[in-house]
Amino acid sequence: MGHVMNLFMQDKVELLPYDFGAVLHSDVWRNDECRTITSRLTHELDWAQVFVEVFNRRVAQPRLTCWYGDPGKNYSYSGTRLNPLDWTSLLSEIKQKTEVVSNVTFNSVLGNLYRTGSDGVSWHSDNEPELGLNPTIASVTFGATRRFDMRHRETKEIIHIDLTPGSILVMSGESQSKWQHQIAKTKKEVAPRVNLTFRTIHV
Repeated sequence: MGHVMNLFMQDKVELLPYDFGAVLHSDVWRNDECRTITSRLTHELDWAQVFVEVFNRRVAQPRLTCWYGDPGKNYSYSGTRLNPLDWTSLLSEIKQKTEVVSNVTFNSVLGNLYRTGSDGVSWHSDNEPELGLNPTIASVTFGATRRFDMRHRETKEIIHIDLTPGSILVMSGESQSKWQHQIAKTKKEVAPRVNLTFRTIHV
């Protein structure tokens, strides 16, 4: 069992003690902006139930997803291939602000809608070939606060952080090759969370 470290929110903080990096930017959007954006994203995006391959079985992901991006920026993971929908005006606005904060240009985004505490994502790394070596991924949160965990592959040290609405977590460097991350399910009653993970597809 790895050592567990609890971190408190700050305006900008590096979460990882080594094998960087994962920088959290909090309060990028105001509370009133977050409420409006959450409602629009929930109703305007083309959410779908995706089935993935787990231990040679096709199972439904415990969340809804959508994939938007530039033409031809396809994405494959767990036996599923996603073809991009055209950017909406709202997604484009969020992307531009995220690019300013992260100082990275993105060409695609994977949306995740966690409807209740029963929705989550298990331990994984975003290390698919089309993302390239040591990719930079910006994870934007709207809606409910959910706990985000990062676990080092070798030491098993675990970092816990609450991702609050209006925050951007920028994962880069060795954060995908040396660490895994998850959104654990919870029995607590939580409101829906919309997560946008901006990426750069190299194809």
